[in-house]
Amino acid sequence: MNDPSDLSGVWYGDYASNHWSVDPNSFIALLEEQGGSLSGSITERDIWLGSGIVRASVDGTRQGLTVRFRKQYDGSGGLSHAVDYQGTVNDDATRIVGRWKMRFYAGSFSMSREKFAGEEVAEEIEEAVPVV
Repeated sequence: MNDPSDLSGVWYGDYASNHWSVDPNSFIALLEEQGGSLSGSITERDIWLGSGIVRASVDGTRQGLTVRFRKQYDGSGGLSHAVDYQGTVNDDATRIVGRWKMRFYAGSFSMSREKFAGEEVAEEIEEAVPVV
C-alpha cells in the first residue's frame, strides 16, 4: 500500500534568512522517500558569489507530518557547508513549511509540489495520444 504522505518527487521551494537582507532564494529539490528515510538533491541559484547555480545533497527523515533533513552543499559555487531543515507537511503532502538553521544563522523555508493520481495521468496521456 502506498503512503499518501510519501515525499518522493520534484519540489519547488524558497528560503529566507532572519540575518541578511538578500531576497528569498528559490530552489528545486528532487526527493526520494523509502520507509520514512529521505534522500535527494537540491539545485539553487548562487546568490552569494554569482557563479550560476549550486548543488547540495539531501539526507533526512519523515515521521508522520514532520520532516527533518540536512542539505549538504557539494562545493559548487564555493559552498560546502551543511544546513539543517525541519518542517511540517500538509495533509495531502503537497506543501512543507518550516525553519532552517546553520551555525549562527536561521530562517524560514517552504516547498510545494503537484501530485497526480495515476488515473489522471493515464487519462491525460490517452487524450494527448492520437488514435491511428
